[in-house]
Amino acid sequence: MNAIEAILLGLLQGLTEFLPVSSSGHLAIFQNLFNIGQGSEDLFLFDILLHLGTLVAIFAAFYKDIFKMILEGFGIVGDTVGNLIRIIQKKKTKKVIRTGYRKFVLMILISTIPTGIIGVLLKDIVKAASATLIMPGIFLIMTAALLFIADRSPEGYSTPRDASYLSAFLIGIGQGIATLPGISRSGTTMSAGILCGYEKKFALRYSFIMSIPAVLGACVLEISDAQGQEFNPIYLLGMLVAAVVGYGAIKLMLNIVKNKKYVIFSIYCFIMGIVAIVGSFIKK
Repeated sequence: MNAIEAILLGLLQGLTEFLPVSSSGHLAIFQNLFNIGQGSEDLFLFDILLHLGTLVAIFAAFYKDIFKMILEGFGIVGDTVGNLIRIIQKKKTKKVIRTGYRKFVLMILISTIPTGIIGVLLKDIVKAASATLIMPGIFLIMTAALLFIADRSPEGYSTPRDASYLSAFLIGIGQGIATLPGISRSGTTMSAGILCGYEKKFALRYSFIMSIPAVLGACVLEISDAQGQEFNPIYLLGMLVAAVVGYGAIKLMLNIVKNKKYVIFSIYCFIMGIVAIVGSFIKK
């Protein structure tokens, strides 16, 4: 891999991870269609660093929310332990989930459970699909349909205080399915949130923050595949590009979501899906 390939793939990861167009689908298409980054070199280590770059972007964009959630997470643990002691002492327990941020933390944990299970079950399928052009193309068309539906869904008003735990579980299922190349993670989770009645800004914020444990989990799953691979300093360049461009993409999405005009991304995903499917037959 050379510097230009690393920059290009970092650019694709940073843009498509947060825009609802599927980063995995685009990476699979460009790697297969143009042989970018392909050859004798396995890219599991590079993929891990690209994902870590997008994590840096999320932390930079939502550091206030994340810091509060970490504090409230420790508060949940402390109050839970305290309640166990009170039960033993036969004293009255305290309400643990008593703030919006505490409920936000619990919802993220609930979403992570189905995501992790589905991610493990689909691991081999994801690898096989990523090696083709036709599968990412089909999945991109499915993403286009989902975004089209979300674009025409009525405005929701739910925030962490009144959102249901069931909705968090359903969004987690969507995120797990979105490990398939071409199914946009951000597009799927954001659309699922909107369809569950979330206020659109909260749906977007939830979509991005809930990706943190999912991305970390994906990195852990790929560590075993990356063992023994030689580290290339060029990988860090791709990681840096993914972080910087990803931060810009998050800020762009925060502005776009105000008008809830996802149909543009729907059209784009449909076109890219057709390109990938046609490319799969031409390449043969």
